[in-house]
Amino acid sequence: MANQTGNERLRVKAVYPGSFDPVTKGHLDIIQRAAPTLHKLVVAVADNPSKKQCFSIEERKQFLKTVTEGIPNVEVDSFDTLLVDYVRKKNIRVIIRGLRAVTDFEMEFQMALINKSLLPRAETIFLVTSTEYSFLSSSIIKEVAAYGGDVTQFVHPMVAQGLYNKFGIKR
Repeated sequence: MANQTGNERLRVKAVYPGSFDPVTKGHLDIIQRAAPTLHKLVVAVADNPSKKQCFSIEERKQFLKTVTEGIPNVEVDSFDTLLVDYVRKKNIRVIIRGLRAVTDFEMEFQMALINKSLLPRAETIFLVTSTEYSFLSSSIIKEVAAYGGDVTQFVHPMVAQGLYNKFGIKR
């Protein structure tokens, strides 16, 4: 991207892929920080049949649309292919990934390298999650909600209600 003019850099389209099962305030932190630097940020829900998901693709997309509704350059989509195939099809150049802790880095680094090998024009940019969300994961949130714990400080109220409904918790 070094040979692009300043105007073209502003036209960068990126994807922030993930399972978002469910979307947390940590995910939203990455979205809110990445979006202003880009022309378009596609938040893409991965449909990975090897993972047992709590919410359907459509439910996860709806949650994401709700939590990002005030961010004009964010689009919510989904994919069920290799990420690089989705990136190629949508003519995206940048992949955004969030890092919570050093333990995330090794796996994320491996994924970035394989993506770069499969699609050399794609670049991965890592954003470090803000400190207050560094411990959050969708798995932890689901476990807390399943036992009736209060997850409203970690997820949007609509997501919290969706979790409680899924687990039959009255709150």
